[in-house]
Amino acid sequence: MTDENKLAYATIEELAALLAKRKISPVELTKLFLRRIERHNPALNALLTITSEQALASARLAEKLFLHPRSSRREQTPLLGIPVTIKDNIWTRGIRSTSGSKILRDFVPSQDATAFRKIARAGAILLGKTNLNEFAYGITGSNAHYGAVHNPWALDRISGGSSSGSAVAIASGLCVASVGTDTGGSIRVPSGFCGITGLKPTFGRVSVFGVQPLSPSLDHVGPLARSVLDIAILLQVIAGRDALDPTSSKNLVEDFRAGLKKPVRKFLLGRPREHYWEKLDPEVRRAADAAVRDMEKRGAVVREVSIPHLKESLGAATDVSTAEIYHVHESAGYFPARAADYGESVRNRIAAGADVPAHRFLAGLDVRKRLLAEFDAAFEEVDAIVAPTLPVPAPHIGAEVIQIDGEQAGVRPAVVGHARPANFTGLPAISIPCGFTDAGLPIGLQLIGRAFDEATLLRIAYSYEREHEWNKRHAIQ
Repeated sequence: MTDENKLAYATIEELAALLAKRKISPVELTKLFLRRIERHNPALNALLTITSEQALASARLAEKLFLHPRSSRREQTPLLGIPVTIKDNIWTRGIRSTSGSKILRDFVPSQDATAFRKIARAGAILLGKTNLNEFAYGITGSNAHYGAVHNPWALDRISGGSSSGSAVAIASGLCVASVGTDTGGSIRVPSGFCGITGLKPTFGRVSVFGVQPLSPSLDHVGPLARSVLDIAILLQVIAGRDALDPTSSKNLVEDFRAGLKKPVRKFLLGRPREHYWEKLDPEVRRAADAAVRDMEKRGAVVREVSIPHLKESLGAATDVSTAEIYHVHESAGYFPARAADYGESVRNRIAAGADVPAHRFLAGLDVRKRLLAEFDAAFEEVDAIVAPTLPVPAPHIGAEVIQIDGEQAGVRPAVVGHARPANFTGLPAISIPCGFTDAGLPIGLQLIGRAFDEATLLRIAYSYEREHEWNKRHAIQ
């Protein structure tokens, strides 16, 4: 591996150490990533807007701070001088934030989203805004207006969405980390398909102020990165109560990074009887089974648990989200007034929200209560639920149906089905790499935890990651 690749695929922790020791400067590091973006983004289509001038200005400021050893800011944050990207439905003041749409193609916010403001204040350097499904409403990474985001492990495969560009940028060494959103798996799905780590925190853990809403009761903001430790570092920065977001929680923000260093105990993992392990691609099943067996060998106790309303929740979550999405776009004056400006697929799915009757929406809320109660009952016996992140490796771009265990299934319902229960309940969930197919496509493992117990999820994921280091494989050299 070349020196450039070593830096391009280094973690926040590794780069922070090099920056602190002045082995590399923030300007040199930023220029390295901008060169890689120029070289690889045309084929990957991961970034919609590249903020070269702003990035270099921020890098020069970070460099000055590193030259002053008494700088308290330098001591307080490991993000100082770290080049990152942000999903393009997250507002960035003075920088266009399209949400992957034609309607907001030229929208330039006058405020920063809270999550971005926090990482910017921590000294992170914004390289650019990442591509996504239109209005974050999609799971494949294809976009009618800006083109598909290509999986760096196989350019003819989907990246997953909707935080597609964020995951691809990390997986291909175009940035160190990113912040995305997750309404039906939009952080975990591209993380699983692209071989990186992504966390959807508990609902309310991270402010959604300044994020283009999709389905407000299911929307989450969270980190994507190369390692579990990097996820902990980012979560530490972006989590917490925000007066600008009434849905944000007052729950204490733990020291997630320090929590990873606590002595490893015997974790109790729940393997659901229903849904998650039923229909899987054989290679996905082998990798996920192997990961669970390995955890058992290293001291984890695996118990079978029952979550009976998992399958019923999928339709209920669709009713709730579809109705909310229609309301969001109608209230904004976008739909149906500007229906022609949407891509066909997104337009049709938004329109379907008008046909969700009130009784079905309310029934969906009842299912949510039952599902959450069943997860809570399972958590009386276990620390986390374990399952494959996705039932299949990344399908081909444009594929509408796939084969799972000898049966045909639609790409969207198959992929969303493994991810959305955590959105519907608001429970935290993380995807970590757990292997590769024979063709070299990544496979992810998902852990779902108790509300506001991200610390335990991170510790379980970290204990597995340290033994395997799947994240050390790189898609692009």
